[in-house]
Amino acid sequence: MKRIDIADVADIATGAALLGAGGGGDPYIGRLMVEEAIRAFGPVELIHVEAVPDEALIVPTAMMGAPSVMVEKLPNGAEAEIALEAVETAIGKCAHAIIAPEIGGLNAMLPIVLAARRGLPLVDGDGMGRAFPELPMVTFNIFGQSISPLAISDELGNCVAVRTVDVESAERLGRQIVVAMGAAAQICCYPMSGAEAKRSAVRGTVGLAWKIGRLLRVAREQMCDPFEALLTYLPTTDYYKHCRSLFDGRIVDLRREIAQGFTVGTVEIENTAQARISIQFRNEYLVARQDGKPVAIVPDLIAILDSETATPITAETLKYGQRVRVIGISAPPILRSEAALRVVGPQAFGFTDPFQPIEEMA
Repeated sequence: MKRIDIADVADIATGAALLGAGGGGDPYIGRLMVEEAIRAFGPVELIHVEAVPDEALIVPTAMMGAPSVMVEKLPNGAEAEIALEAVETAIGKCAHAIIAPEIGGLNAMLPIVLAARRGLPLVDGDGMGRAFPELPMVTFNIFGQSISPLAISDELGNCVAVRTVDVESAERLGRQIVVAMGAAAQICCYPMSGAEAKRSAVRGTVGLAWKIGRLLRVAREQMCDPFEALLTYLPTTDYYKHCRSLFDGRIVDLRREIAQGFTVGTVEIENTAQARISIQFRNEYLVARQDGKPVAIVPDLIAILDSETATPITAETLKYGQRVRVIGISAPPILRSEAALRVVGPQAFGFTDPFQPIEEMA
């Protein structure tokens, strides 16, 4: 068991921004919210999923909608509490712990906020090992966990509880509700027992984000190459065994819009030799192409980082003229399984390209 205190928050936010593959929302907003919550309510206990009793209730919480909206429509911290209370009322049981559905950007931080406000522990793990844009795209669903009841709350205190026959209906109906709430709201969903979480959670990812953030910070403080430190460390982890630098250049074109509750678009990066790489995103970076051929594709992770500091850049904070480096990282093995690829593979996003592991690409 560890305790997340204010001094730890910046490192967790940095690591979560990297693992989020460009999505999950602005980690800086999440960092500020966590720091404020810890000041008001105290540090948060980070526990292993094995420490949760089998019959105890674990509830995931996250932001749903377009991350770009969150830059201007800031949450106040109470939304998730309202959503959690709706889920607890529907189930007739109080939550024992909170867990992140995804270890990406803001959505890795909001569960810490809720845990602090409710005085609950946070499970060290999540439901993706990265970030994805849609409700079905979690290991909880892949392992057969029901999403219902799904509670959606906005910054005004409005809350809608939804029970659906399947997760696809939850995504369709929930997305419409979120759009009506201003294209960004907080949710609680996939309530599960400790036993169910042990079966489906991607373990240790909060602690891993913490280590990655600290690694990058220390490398910069010691005037070392943060990219070398990162690319040396990731292959030693349990999940992210393969990683490599894909491209180094400057953003020369950026097309980005909010469509159907998502931040969607394409970013073009060019190097000094006038070679280009193109990256498509829908909240997260999904496929990187050079000369029309994929060099990294979902569910493997694509990260865009500042070329000097190795600070991860999320999709909504991309800017024309930024000098960046693109790296590819292998996804946790569970996301590469046949069952998972049907839910989170390239075809789930409308691409015709087959999935090819990053370590097998030229």
